[in-house]
Amino acid sequence: MTILDELAEHARERVEEAKKRVSLREIKEKAEAMPKGNFEFEKALKKEDISFICECKKASPSKGLIAPDFPYLQIAKEYEDAGADCISVLTEPKWFLGSNEYLREIAGNVQVPCLRKDFTVAPYMIYDAKVLGASAVLLICSILDEKTIKEYIGICDSLGLSALVEAHNEAEVKSAINAGARIIGVNNRNLKDFTVDTDNSRRLRELIPRDILFVSESGVKSASDVQKLREIGADAVLIGETLMRADDKRAKLQSLKGTKLKFCGLSRPSDIEAVNEIKPEYIGFVFAEKSRRHVTREKAAELKSMLSPHIKAVGVFVDAPLEEVAELLKEGIIDIAQLHGHEGEEYIKELKKTSGKPVIKAFRVKTHEDAEAAERSSADMILLDSGAGTGTTFDWSVLKNVKRPYFLAGGLEPGNAQAAVEQLHPCGLDVSSGIETDGMKDRKKMEAFAASARAEVNDKEAQND
Repeated sequence: MTILDELAEHARERVEEAKKRVSLREIKEKAEAMPKGNFEFEKALKKEDISFICECKKASPSKGLIAPDFPYLQIAKEYEDAGADCISVLTEPKWFLGSNEYLREIAGNVQVPCLRKDFTVAPYMIYDAKVLGASAVLLICSILDEKTIKEYIGICDSLGLSALVEAHNEAEVKSAINAGARIIGVNNRNLKDFTVDTDNSRRLRELIPRDILFVSESGVKSASDVQKLREIGADAVLIGETLMRADDKRAKLQSLKGTKLKFCGLSRPSDIEAVNEIKPEYIGFVFAEKSRRHVTREKAAELKSMLSPHIKAVGVFVDAPLEEVAELLKEGIIDIAQLHGHEGEEYIKELKKTSGKPVIKAFRVKTHEDAEAAERSSADMILLDSGAGTGTTFDWSVLKNVKRPYFLAGGLEPGNAQAAVEQLHPCGLDVSSGIETDGMKDRKKMEAFAASARAEVNDKEAQND
């Protein structure tokens, strides 16, 4: 008998014990009396970039005790503050030292969807998960046949829960697809002998239709691992031990996500040619007329037509009429609006509503209070700068308590990009004058900046591997 067989058998014993306290009829009635869920879990996995499912796990059969001190609610809130899209909570009590109470308390105190991570072997456990506050349950192909998985997905659908159907090999992937899975997780860890093979996700990815959400589970330790999964089209990664062992979970999660780059103030075809090869995640067109980097609508449209579809174009504005910004977004000349003026909350909310596109709000930061005010913005992203495009650095220590992901700007150049990533772990770096020579974008400086910003990730990965 493998450990997986033992886990499944123990789960059946747990169900029988639970029924003595609360019958199947009672738990089903409780679950069905609750408001039907709206499949929050799978919606959280449908965002543009790869999503992160962060796991609260005290122990495992392969690693033993991972977290002797296990402030599970604090850990869950740290994950949420760090930008986790979902939280996975182990409830298996014998080998993983999990608890239903962990899930109940975490789900009741965080806003992101929670997955009940357990060995689901009976409908009782699905109804129980709903009552505990879960938004999703785990169904493992190794212990459930295709007919049963289909039945359990049907129960989940009736409750508004999502089902993460886990597979480990080609036959199990086919079984999950045939059962109607909308989310398939490929486990890189063989639950029969606990060996880990991170290539498993890459091998099985091509078997999964693109309209089915694909999650890679286990063995993800570095930003390089995450990037490789991005490249094969993974919708999400589930990460447990790597985060559980990190003292600073916010910094670790941001490190795994990788710091994105934004090259701002592009104005020439040669600039676009350079970024298409260097591949920053974002570029910026400055529409503010007083800027020496100003481009017209027509010029921006020309440059956007040359831009790689994998790079997002950001329009930079200073107190521009809302209709003008919204029109550029609707026409696709830009993908995101970045606001540097006195645009208030009403402006931001109306622009988001009118255009349906993301908004970045820039804030001048000199004090901790400035940083706290920026965190309260309703913008999709915030940018923290020393001023309105002054190109000078500021005291980064005022950002030490910022929990919300942010773009860092102001005085960045190839010589300090690596330090910025190492010290602050920002969501992104926004650079303009630091990659210029005589007021024009310099390809060599652009390459040097990208190499510097990405060097820290590579060095840290070498230590983890």
